Amino acid sequence: MNSYFRIAIDTMSGDNGLQAAVPAALMSLEKYDDIALILVGDEPQLLAELTKLKKTTSDRLSIQHSTQVVTMDEKPALALRGKKDSSMRVAINLVKSDDADAVVSAGNTGALMATGRFVFKTLPGIDRPAICTAIPAAIGHTYMLDLGANIDSSAEHLYQFAVMGSELVKAIDGKESPKIGLLNIGQEDLKGNEQVKAAHELLQKGGFNYIGFVEGDDIFHGDVDVVVCDGFVGNVALKTSEGLAKMLSEEIKNGYKKNIFTKIAALISLPVLNGFKKRFDPRRYNGASFLGLKEIVIKSHGGADDVSFANAIGIARKAVMEKVPAHIEKYLQEHLVDQGSQ
Repeated sequence: MNSYFRIAIDTMSGDNGLQAAVPAALMSLEKYDDIALILVGDEPQLLAELTKLKKTTSDRLSIQHSTQVVTMDEKPALALRGKKDSSMRVAINLVKSDDADAVVSAGNTGALMATGRFVFKTLPGIDRPAICTAIPAAIGHTYMLDLGANIDSSAEHLYQFAVMGSELVKAIDGKESPKIGLLNIGQEDLKGNEQVKAAHELLQKGGFNYIGFVEGDDIFHGDVDVVVCDGFVGNVALKTSEGLAKMLSEEIKNGYKKNIFTKIAALISLPVLNGFKKRFDPRRYNGASFLGLKEIVIKSHGGADDVSFANAIGIARKAVMEKVPAHIEKYLQEHLVDQGSQ
């Protein structure tokens, strides 16, 4: 019997639902021969979508029926209590029952985090899960957390985020000693609020490669592997960078369309432009990890298309392959002295 990395796909959530999730699943099955996917959602709709795409179920592609959908604007508590047969909850339950190794969803972030935390619980030594993703940098990429799960984080929480980010990079990128930076408004010790200053002291004693304070522009230099911050700051920084990237892209397009000379210039520079587009295509970075949970949960962007969603599936595969939660738990057991966990 073949042994596959089994991934449960919440197909009904997100802005594009199964129109993005099903093609993404088929793309992933073609790309990776070591995965088996479980499409969770309304079975008649899923079968109709597969028929439209001239595909059928197989030993690597199955369907798990569910009757409810968590909407993007639904309150997490209501989704947790009232949508126990939602595609999101059923997908999470498949991991809990060991019928899947990871779950991928483009659904409501708050509901996904609340449900994942309720069903899976957090690792011993972790108070709060954090959202982490890779961001393109001048050299490779930079991981950043938290990106919105925890709006107000204590120094102890920031320390825990650093542990999780460090272990993620070790597992996924194979770096033995990833460089960890704490996001601040300056690199001097006197800069920052009380939480950041206290976290700085904890991180200096952390037993990993902490390089000190980093500023916003350091995120994109590629000189730091993990940038640690609270969810409020992280989410604002992420959305700001996404907005800037879109603005620059539009300005470049409009600039080349101005007249015949700029159009000719565009043709000449097309190889460079295409390379730039491919390198910084946000779809290549779609898929955020909910670190700190006992199981693997990957959050796709709500508006993801099939290419974006497929990338999130690839991240889930890699996280399962490298056993990310086990890496974090092992470090916690060996190194983490109680820093005041609640």
